[in-house]
Amino acid sequence: MRRGPFRVGDRVQLTDPKGRMHTITLEEGKEFHTHRGHIKHDDLIGNPDGTVVKHTVGTEYLALRPLLSDYVLSMPRGAQVVYPKDAGQIVTMADIFPGARVVEAGVGSGALSLSLLRAVGDKGRLFSFERREDFAEIAKANGRVFFGEDHPAWQVSVGDLVETLPSTVDNHSIDRIVLDMLAPWECLEVVADALAPGGVLICYVATATQLSRVAEAARLHGSFTEPQAWESMVRGWHLEGLSVRPEHRMHGHTGFLITVRRLAPGSSAPHVSKRPAKGAYGEDYTPVDEEWTPEDVGERVKSDKRLRRVRRDAVANAELSVSRNPTGDESLGEAGDE
Repeated sequence: MRRGPFRVGDRVQLTDPKGRMHTITLEEGKEFHTHRGHIKHDDLIGNPDGTVVKHTVGTEYLALRPLLSDYVLSMPRGAQVVYPKDAGQIVTMADIFPGARVVEAGVGSGALSLSLLRAVGDKGRLFSFERREDFAEIAKANGRVFFGEDHPAWQVSVGDLVETLPSTVDNHSIDRIVLDMLAPWECLEVVADALAPGGVLICYVATATQLSRVAEAARLHGSFTEPQAWESMVRGWHLEGLSVRPEHRMHGHTGFLITVRRLAPGSSAPHVSKRPAKGAYGEDYTPVDEEWTPEDVGERVKSDKRLRRVRRDAVANAELSVSRNPTGDESLGEAGDE
């Protein structure tokens, strides 16, 4: 994230008195217009982060560089993004650390990738796999805009994880693996081969059916510890004088997270002493092996025409950002570097 005064090419978030936010990219001589007036970009260029500027009709706007959590919710997207509340859980609960070697699949629009890159830093490695070339292109473009250049730790591969992972990394050379896909249980064999003993696998899934399939497949595989699963929900609070109360809306269910750790080769998971619930594995329990689709888990799939437009916009934003920062003087940093 850039420091110092605003410069040409910087993305700036403008917030009005009602809390409405607008993100602009600074250009000399350009103006930001609303239905009531405008703000000149030149009034921001050269001023420090956190400046308050006035609209032509006197309305004050707070100007700040967007945080990562702001950027991922406003960037061009081809697929549904992993929300900041879940990305933070993934980075923490999977113990993503500076210098770590991490595998991620699939990339989607790159929202989670940016958090992972922040955590591993310049000395780590992030191997990202995405089946769709258009999604991969959008993700790389979004990363280029946020960091100002291609992050040196990031390698994005187009292809199926099962087919491409074995030829990309050595066995037992990966510290952490993050799977955000429809059927992560199909990848457990290559994941087990790639993970170092003690390494963490964390999966992000949308439905309880997927959650169950991952857990049972990990148990059946035998190379992982007992699965742990949870979800997180975030509720904001209204703060004004004595009127301190929960907000009426909250960020509820977005997905489930499930983690396991890689056992040492040749080791078997200890026997679980707790008994399963009555009927948990009854006659009607039949693991299904049919192919899953995004529609099966309630995901809204964008049309090819919409994706082509998103891809075009993302690439254009990236080219504009890089052209205005030719020296690549971004501070990529490590975990927690602002």
